[in-house]
Amino acid sequence: MINLIIMAKCLSSICAVNHVANGNFLEGILAMPARRALEKEKIDSLEKLSDYSEEEIMQLHGFGKNAMAKLKNHMNEHQVSFKTLN
Repeated sequence: MINLIIMAKCLSSICAVNHVANGNFLEGILAMPARRALEKEKIDSLEKLSDYSEEEIMQLHGFGKNAMAKLKNHMNEHQVSFKTLN
């Protein structure tokens, strides 16, 4: 029984490490649907995000006003902005 407990603890820590390693961009800033939308578009840095306009990001499934407000606030804190449309 003790061996099963030890094995379960080891497996849970392995799963936690794998989860963190895959897609932790904006973790704690945006909810999973918005983060998955960015991941689907291969946006995994603020630099890549700055290549998009606010309107383009709002079109992604999983993005709404709340996610956009949080994202803009985070971008402002890091002196990054969206691409402007002419």
